[in-house]
Amino acid sequence: MPEALNQIRWCLNKAKKELAENKKHRGLVEIKPDLQKAAAHLKKAMHNFRAITYFAEGGYSDWSASAAFYVIYHCFLAILAKHGYESRNQECTLAVIQFLKEEAKIKLENKFIDTLNVQLEIKEKHEHTIIEMREDYQYGTKTEMENKERLDKLLKICSEMVEAAKEIIYRV
Repeated sequence: MPEALNQIRWCLNKAKKELAENKKHRGLVEIKPDLQKAAAHLKKAMHNFRAITYFAEGGYSDWSASAAFYVIYHCFLAILAKHGYESRNQECTLAVIQFLKEEAKIKLENKFIDTLNVQLEIKEKHEHTIIEMREDYQYGTKTEMENKERLDKLLKICSEMVEAAKEIIYRV
């Protein structure tokens, strides 16, 4: 059984248990596929995309990494909504994305998944993941991104992710 499927089952059970205890779930629930919710997540992704440059131009480029993280994350949530899932857990979200890819239900380059995958071994990483950058800038003391090249790379991968998500959401 694929690892992603095992993770999905764990996530579904986690949410089911939390909901049974009248708690807000922090896992994964199956929902009716929802293109309106998918479109809303894409709209939020675009809002965050514009924030990357806005922060940088305003002297707050450290916040650009967080905005980039949420661009990709909302694209993933959009894909989940289209395929009938609601996630409130990053690992659960990644598991569903990986499963959908493995099952050939979506076409998505691994580089997008890898940007948010904290499970990757250091030797597998070509560069810092966006999640690492976000954590470095959010929890660290740096108030500026080191160089414009890093910001340009964030903008490029986020732009590509938005286009990939649009293709997945709106293809017939």
